Amino acid sequence: MKITGVELRRIAMPLVAPFRTSFGTETSRDVLLVRVVTPDAEGWGECVAMSEPLYSSEYVEGAAEVIRRFLLPLLTDDLDAYGVSRAMEPIKGHRMAKAALETAVLDAQLRASGESFGRFLGAARERVPCGVSVGIMDSIPQLLDAVEGYLDEGYVRIKLKIEPGWDVEPVRAVRERFGDNVLLQVDANAAYTLADAQQLARLDDFGLLLIEQPLANDDLVQHAELAKRLRTPVCLDESIESAEHAAAAISLKACSIINIKPGRIGGYLEARRIHDLCRAHGIAVWCGGMLETGLGRAANVALAALPGFTLPGDTSASRRYYATDITEPFELDGGHLDVPSGPGLGVEPIKDILEEVTTATEWIGLG
Repeated sequence: MKITGVELRRIAMPLVAPFRTSFGTETSRDVLLVRVVTPDAEGWGECVAMSEPLYSSEYVEGAAEVIRRFLLPLLTDDLDAYGVSRAMEPIKGHRMAKAALETAVLDAQLRASGESFGRFLGAARERVPCGVSVGIMDSIPQLLDAVEGYLDEGYVRIKLKIEPGWDVEPVRAVRERFGDNVLLQVDANAAYTLADAQQLARLDDFGLLLIEQPLANDDLVQHAELAKRLRTPVCLDESIESAEHAAAAISLKACSIINIKPGRIGGYLEARRIHDLCRAHGIAVWCGGMLETGLGRAANVALAALPGFTLPGDTSASRRYYATDITEPFELDGGHLDVPSGPGLGVEPIKDILEEVTTATEWIGLG
């Protein structure tokens, strides 16, 4: 495809409630959207970088600058999504920025050909089971009320954010209140060290699906050691930024489950590679979330429909995070979301809503 230009659009999306993790609290998202224009179709990509470099080294303003200054000048020839991915290889890191641009190109490519994201990626299902991520609360009663509400909505799996001082007791309270039949897992976002192994082992008593990213993102060796000490399966998130990282983690036995977040690993092409690698090695995968709008959620739901995604993901309904989404909202139906079947992402921004939440736009012509 010949890319004639790219629009960088910033939008402000307030959350319906504060979302607290071990590294901070979010009350709104400053979202960077990338719109790629070609003679045949337009495509959208959503950058999942946060406003500040807390989850990873990337942040929204930096991602916009990397796209503007370094990535777009590489797109000089007629390129499809694979070609864009190869063209961006000389730039080190900045995977969230790369993912947003690659996704927008892939969306335009698939809209032009009439193919859906799900079909292109290899989706095996028309709907996917959905879990929900529950942030750290001010009190256990507040947590129990939140979990009860999500279970009443139909979510099939609950993920609790944890940190030192907020781990065993909240998990115990949820188990005692809702029983052993609730699929339950925890996410530490790298808040612990190997010295906390004994404390983390106390979570073994609660029949958890997994403990996600307990230790530092850059320490596969200690994750491998921790995995030996726990009965609860260890899942890696921040540690996995590529298929090569996934292969190393599998070889070291640092995890038995991987959370695939396309933004974290550079896009949906790499996400599919990691899925295929894990499936070949008997490693379960699931699709994580980064508080995406309907644009990013559409692509994630399509990814989560691949056959290796055997655990419910964080592909929650739109209203979990936003009172008004920028696309038609994703609605939970029996604990599942439908995989969009239209060309490309299968969803479009609603023009009036998009304009209302837009804080800045920049048009960059190419060629």
